[in-house]
Amino acid sequence: MSLRQLILLRHAHAEPQAAGQTDVERVLSPRGEAEADDAAAWLQGHALPQRVVVSPARRAQQTLARVVAVTGPLDQCEDERIYEATPGTLIDVIESHRDVERLMLVGHNPGFESLAALLSTGQSGDHRGMPPGGVAILTFTETAVLEPGAAELTAFWAP
Repeated sequence: MSLRQLILLRHAHAEPQAAGQTDVERVLSPRGEAEADDAAAWLQGHALPQRVVVSPARRAQQTLARVVAVTGPLDQCEDERIYEATPGTLIDVIESHRDVERLMLVGHNPGFESLAALLSTGQSGDHRGMPPGGVAILTFTETAVLEPGAAELTAFWAP
C-alpha cells in the first residue's frame, strides 16, 4: 500500500490569544466550532482518511474532535512537528505515514497552503489561500514521490 491521497484540514477559526495564554492553548471560537462541523459533514461525504495526524495545538485538536463527532472514530495520532511546520517538515511527517492510502493532517498555515501549492504546482509561493476550516485533497499516482508538482489538487472546500 502507498499514499494515494493527502487531505489537509486547516484548524477552524480560533479565539484570539488571551493574556498569559500561549498560542498552542488557543481554543476554537463559536464560529470555528460551526466551521469544523461543516468541514466534518463535507469530509463525511467526500473523503474519510485511514489515519489522521494532528498538531498539538488545542484549536487543531478541537477541530479534529468535532470531525470525529460526525464521522465516528478515526485512527489518529499527534505530531508536534505539524505546529509551525514548513512544507519540508510536513513532507517528513507525511513520509512517516506512507503505509496508508489516505492520510489527513490537521494543522496550520502558512505551512498547509504552501505545501498544497508546492505539491500541486511545484511552487510553494503559488498558493491561493487556505482559510480556517478549509480542506484540500491532493491525489498522487501510486508510485509518486513527495516532490514539487507530484500531486493534483482534486478537491478544495472552504466554509
